[in-house]
Amino acid sequence: MGGEQEKWVLMVTARTPTNIAVIKYWGKRDETLILPINDSISVTLDPSHLCTTTTVSVSPSFDQDRMWLNGKEISLQGGRFQSCLREIRARAQDVEDKKKGVCIKKEDWQKLHLHIASYNNFPTAAGLASSAAGLACLVFSLAKLMNLKEDNSQLSAIARQGSGSACRSLYGGFVKWDMGKEDNGSDSLAIQLADEKHWDELVIIIAVVSARQKETSSTSGMRDTVETSALIQHRAKEVVPKRVVQMEEAIQNRDFPSFARLACTDSNQFHAVCLDTYPPIFYMNDTSHRIISCVEKWNRAEGTPQVAYTFDAGPNAVMIARNRKTAALLLQRLLYNFPPQSDTNLDSYIIGDKSILKDAGIKDMKDVEALTPPPEVKDSSIPPAQKSKGDVSYFICTRPGGGPVVLSDETQALLDPLTGLPK
Repeated sequence: MGGEQEKWVLMVTARTPTNIAVIKYWGKRDETLILPINDSISVTLDPSHLCTTTTVSVSPSFDQDRMWLNGKEISLQGGRFQSCLREIRARAQDVEDKKKGVCIKKEDWQKLHLHIASYNNFPTAAGLASSAAGLACLVFSLAKLMNLKEDNSQLSAIARQGSGSACRSLYGGFVKWDMGKEDNGSDSLAIQLADEKHWDELVIIIAVVSARQKETSSTSGMRDTVETSALIQHRAKEVVPKRVVQMEEAIQNRDFPSFARLACTDSNQFHAVCLDTYPPIFYMNDTSHRIISCVEKWNRAEGTPQVAYTFDAGPNAVMIARNRKTAALLLQRLLYNFPPQSDTNLDSYIIGDKSILKDAGIKDMKDVEALTPPPEVKDSSIPPAQKSKGDVSYFICTRPGGGPVVLSDETQALLDPLTGLPK
């Protein structure tokens, strides 16, 4: 390990997207290796709207591994972090930085300590797959720092050991997590079904119903379901395998009606299995149910699905519109049914791709207040007081997006290049 007075710091910064499952992963057959009881399929969300940025650094001056999440130091002692760090260090290669005069031999990585800083640009642990983006970003950035030879599919098997759904964030577009058959998990990894350009007319609107942490974590919820639900084995063995084949076909053929039907029914069945758990798990709330009702009424009135909805382990609704025009009509309906509080700034109520507001003909709160009931609403005499003001914290407008990338601009790093401590 060369370098002037052994004070050098080497850093890599990467950005990784989150993903939303349209065929759900729920239940493990191996808790330690995080091996699922069924395949799952997800859509990667545009990282410019939802992502984790992580800076990893190494220096002989660091005396222990340390990590900061959203500015606060957190413990790295958890088994999942340790699994990822162990697996990555075991595969580390020689690294040379001629500019800094640094040469790290692969055996040196076991002795060197790391500093890691991670930032989510969306709520952590509120059912928006923050752990998926976070663990995928940790593995991807460390792999770049330590010059690993593994491709993203092989890296996904390491990310999986940190957080199951993290393996699907190693790719953009549409991704399948193959449950695998091997006991050691070597074939339980992510495969890209199609990139984000394959079906780029889709528009995604997320209703953040609650940004609070959920009462039942996914980890304990899954364990309880596998132990107590009579329906979960039927779902894993009989229902999901057929749906996975049908969903792959729907994605390849850009068949929106089939895609929407499968996404909605699989989301509903996942939450039914949560209710079938003892004691029951409630991830959705009244607002979630009203959003489903709003989408279902519209889809039924049109005779063919306009929008798909899916909910992960939380109350937030992810709605996928078949195209931009439909997304603008969806946004009108959502703002009619779930208007912001009167003193809310519309700019902070709709985030992400704000251009959809323009498509929907909405410039300010006056336009929201002037929205008329959609044609499928029979009773248009609902007084404004009964509208669900404040039940949605905000909406995120986004689309399918690309996979992880290294950020070469040093100003985007979260750690100081001289000290390796948070900026």
